[in-house]
Amino acid sequence: MSYFEFLKDKIPQIILLLFAMLTIEMFLLVYSNGIFIKLYVPVILLITLSISSFIEYFRKKEFYSRIQDTLNDLEEKFYISELIEEPNFIEGRLLKEILLQTNKSMVDNVNKYKYIQEDYKEYIEMWIHEIKIPIATTKLIIENNKSKVTKSIEEEIEKIENYTEQALYYARSSTVEKDYIIRKCSLKDIVQECIRKNKTILIQEKIVVDTHDIDIQVNTDSKWIIFILNQIIQNSIKYRKIGEFSQIEIYSSRGKENVILSIKDNGMGIEKAEVDRVFEKGFTGTNGRILDKKSTGIGLYLCKKLCDKLGIAIELNSVKNEGTQVNLIFPNGSYTSMN
Repeated sequence: MSYFEFLKDKIPQIILLLFAMLTIEMFLLVYSNGIFIKLYVPVILLITLSISSFIEYFRKKEFYSRIQDTLNDLEEKFYISELIEEPNFIEGRLLKEILLQTNKSMVDNVNKYKYIQEDYKEYIEMWIHEIKIPIATTKLIIENNKSKVTKSIEEEIEKIENYTEQALYYARSSTVEKDYIIRKCSLKDIVQECIRKNKTILIQEKIVVDTHDIDIQVNTDSKWIIFILNQIIQNSIKYRKIGEFSQIEIYSSRGKENVILSIKDNGMGIEKAEVDRVFEKGFTGTNGRILDKKSTGIGLYLCKKLCDKLGIAIELNSVKNEGTQVNLIFPNGSYTSMN
């Protein structure tokens, strides 16, 4: 706020003061007062106006400048009402009171919708845990009644199981920090668990899985990494070259600052123009549309989101008709060690 802008706001008061000075001068002219009196009155009024306006300007400018500086330094701007010092003029006190009431109303409103969201999230998690019981029961029935029909049913049940698990992790993805424990985890155990989860379709589609150099430990949460790795492996299975030899290679390498877990396949690959978009929410790409897989575009998006929460980098490189490689990059920590 410049002084000129401040004076522009005071134009009505200045006009009234000039009118008062003119009225007083006209009144003094009627009487035979000395020239000193006639000059003294308007000069004193002008000096008084100037001093009072300067005092008011600098007092308000200091106050609003502090607010602006504080606001610029704040990441969450809504905290500004709590950080404003008590002003020493009425407009400032009114402004602070308005901001406090506005902030309280905003917080109450946010908490209301936060409660609704939490309630819905709890319901989704409860529903997913409940649906796992009939899924497990169905798989047990299939296991005891092997046939071509039940084999087909088992494939669809595994898809349902994967989608329910995806829904569960999606519901929890915004609060990962409340649901993970960082500890030493064996990449070998994680990889073997993912292979076990997908063994039926891997055997059925005759996909060769080559694992090597994975006897290494990283500092992470195994539950979340198993989910992330499982999504990547399922993508490799889904976008394999039908009728051709299919292979998934899983291996790790260790650098000075990180451990890299690589998942490489010889599948369909991804168009060059689409590689940078694979982690976007809802992006299915050319492969998803051509194969009519009804892809949701959630899998890799969720992987990226969870990796960011866990402090893990994820990279994807692909060449059309040659294959795709995804790298999970674990930063080296005090608990990362090679066995």
